[in-house]
Amino acid sequence: MVAVQAEVLDRAYGALADPTRRAILMRLAEKEARISDLAEPLPMSFAGVSRHVGVLEAAGLIEREIRGREHWLSLRSDALESAEQWLHNQREFWAIRADALAARLEQRESR
Repeated sequence: MVAVQAEVLDRAYGALADPTRRAILMRLAEKEARISDLAEPLPMSFAGVSRHVGVLEAAGLIEREIRGREHWLSLRSDALESAEQWLHNQREFWAIRADALAARLEQRESR
């Protein structure tokens, strides 16, 4: 279970590490689009955008629906839940330790 979750996080954060993929996700957050719609404003080929879309699909961040000959992409609403939960847990973990350190330093200063 832990290995599966780590793999999901690796794929999600790996996909988010690229600025082109983040730009694609931001466009899809507004509305669904075809790959050609996403490729239009980007300074790369259709094939390049298609490869980025493949990475986002493999990470489970977007989904594809085929309507006739067109492939429509949309953002998965639940896609970042595990990544967000991991960040929340890390924030909580370090906040507890930072509070303990602050208390310890206050204790030392008051001596």
